Formats: sequence, structure tokens, C-alpha cells
Amino acid sequence: MLTLYMAPGSSSMAPHIALNEIGVPFERRIVSFARKEQRDPDFLAINPEGKVPTLLIEGRPLTEVAGILYYLARRHPEAGLLPTDDPEAEAQVVSWMSFIAATLHPARRRGPAAAHAAWALAEQRLGGSTWAVGRYTIADIHLFRLFWRLVGSHTPDRAAFSSLYAHYERMMARPAVQRTIADEAAAGYELPA
Repeated sequence: MLTLYMAPGSSSMAPHIALNEIGVPFERRIVSFARKEQRDPDFLAINPEGKVPTLLIEGRPLTEVAGILYYLARRHPEAGLLPTDDPEAEAQVVSWMSFIAATLHPARRRGPAAAHAAWALAEQRLGGSTWAVGRYTIADIHLFRLFWRLVGSHTPDRAAFSSLYAHYERMMARPAVQRTIADEAAAGYELPA
């Protein structure tokens, strides 16, 4: 059995979407930021960094969004979330995931100008494509979660980020995304501004 330690709306939304895309049973454990449960000794025993997401795989913890998404896609190839039949396309997914984790995710903390510049790079990389690497993959899930947060907190300029908005709208139409958002909204968001 898989157990996802998550905080609604946080980075853990990406693995939550992937789990819903795959359709395997999993247990959801909410970690409340408001109650500082990420610092609770029981949670720190599972993930000493005190971060979500954490995925327990038969009791073994796996952390970091990219690692969890990669594991889920490889473990469940029937879901088609990773192009394992094409090494270059698979490497492009890893490239996107690295870009998202190293460039997009930390940009918000460096201020509005840095965030805008990072998202301009993402817009350029996407370049009007339907999906990040030509077909729907875990890279799209990861990209969506961060843009979803940006749209919810800063409402970026639609003209400047037309490809990202089109991607966002395609993602919002997916049943797994809708199910995840409804589930997380019902649990309640506790995100910092």
C-alpha cells in the first residue's frame, strides 16, 4: 500500500494528481502546516527534512516531487506518464523536471522580477506545444502544480504566458486533476502567501 503525506495545495499536489491518474489505491495523510505537523517527531521519523510530499512505499519513504513522480511513472507504465520507449523523450522529461525543481520552484522566493524571468523561460520552453515533451507526462503534472499556484496567488499576465495558460486549461480539464483539486479543497488549504 502507498501512503502519501501531503499538505493540500503544496508541492504534494503533483504526486496526488499522478496517483489519481494511475488509479491505484493509496492512503492520504494530511500534514497541517498551520499546526506545524511537519515538525512533529512522528513525521520527522519518516522524513527528517520535515517536508511534503513523502510517499511511503511499503513503509519505505521516498521524498521530493521529481523522485516520487518518476517512481510512480516507472512503477505504473500502463498509465503512460513516462515515455520509457524513447530514451531522448524520457531524458527530456527529466530535463523538464530538473528545470522545474531548480529554476521555477525557487524563483518565487527571489522576488517578482526573478519569478517573472523564470516563468518567461518556461513559456519559451513550452513554446506553444500541447504538452512539455509532445505527450502528457509527469513533467506536465509538475509544471501544472507550480503554475496553478502562481495563477492562484499572482494572476500572471495572460498575454505574456499564453502557452502556459493553454497548458493550465488542458490540465484543468483532466478528470484526475479535477478530482485532486476537489479533494484538496475539501481538506482545506493552509498555504503561505
